[in-house]
Amino acid sequence: MSTTPGSAPLLELRAISKRFTSRLDLAGRIAARLGAGAREQTVHALDRVDLAIAPGEVVGLVGESGCGKSTLGRIVSRILEPTEGERRWKGRPYAEYDAPSARAERLAIQMVFQDPFASLNPRMRIADVIGEAPVVHGIVASRERDEYVAGIMARVGLDAGLAKRFPHQFSGGQRSRIGIARALAVKPRFLVCDEAVAALDVSIQAQVLNLFIRLREEFGLTYLFISHDLGVVRHLSDRVVIMYLGRIVESAPTGEVFSRANHPYTRALLAEVPRLEATKRAYVPIRGEIPSPLDPPGGCHFHPRCPVALPRCKSEVPALREIAPGHHSACHLNDTP
Repeated sequence: MSTTPGSAPLLELRAISKRFTSRLDLAGRIAARLGAGAREQTVHALDRVDLAIAPGEVVGLVGESGCGKSTLGRIVSRILEPTEGERRWKGRPYAEYDAPSARAERLAIQMVFQDPFASLNPRMRIADVIGEAPVVHGIVASRERDEYVAGIMARVGLDAGLAKRFPHQFSGGQRSRIGIARALAVKPRFLVCDEAVAALDVSIQAQVLNLFIRLREEFGLTYLFISHDLGVVRHLSDRVVIMYLGRIVESAPTGEVFSRANHPYTRALLAEVPRLEATKRAYVPIRGEIPSPLDPPGGCHFHPRCPVALPRCKSEVPALREIAPGHHSACHLNDTP
């Protein structure tokens, strides 16, 4: 667990685990009693994740689909509760902010979702999408809502004259800006951005990323930026955290990750990033498929796909430890001389 040197964490996750169990329906219970082998299934989405983020920091969270990135983002933003572990905001457990008097602190963490259309109510006009929460939470009076919404829309590059339209009347890039505006409307300090530009064309991605950079400076925001695209994360993040099958395997400043990656999984991801080079190059994908979170492998989760796995990797879970200032990695190879 690491933060910007000299800064107390704004957000801390301590040994966070999350499991989803699918209960058997009536037919499944009958089949189980008849010996058909039906049983409850448990998805191990997160396994004892530690993470600390300092005020004003942008942390990029990277990994393959199904590694638990979105689950972690939803736990940070209170959409999901962890099965185990503790979440702390400004040094205090989340539970201490459940009182009505702590409403502002509960609103301080907001989420920008991946799908800018599915996350917007198609029956609500944009003025209501953006303005409903500030009115409900007493941030602005009802009579001042339209003016407040117009100001927020201007901040994200939207024409306030479009506030009476419905979501389907906007382009994908505009809907992304609406999602950002909705999050900003309750005056957050921390944004969880879950693949917030993944559904956009490359040119629109650049515009929205530049918007995130400007908003960070303007509002003093902190970001957990979830993405599978290392190029996007490199452009925006101060620190990159690599996740594999529910565990963090490496964390380091962005430049350090791209120049001196340590974990075999991180190096494999970087090897797959396309580059403009004069010489021809054969791209070799990571061998095998990511194991099922229903039955994750023992020891290091990456060992079935790792080209340099040791015998102990199959049975011992490597600790995430500091291998250089601000650079953490979970690999048994760091223990060998």
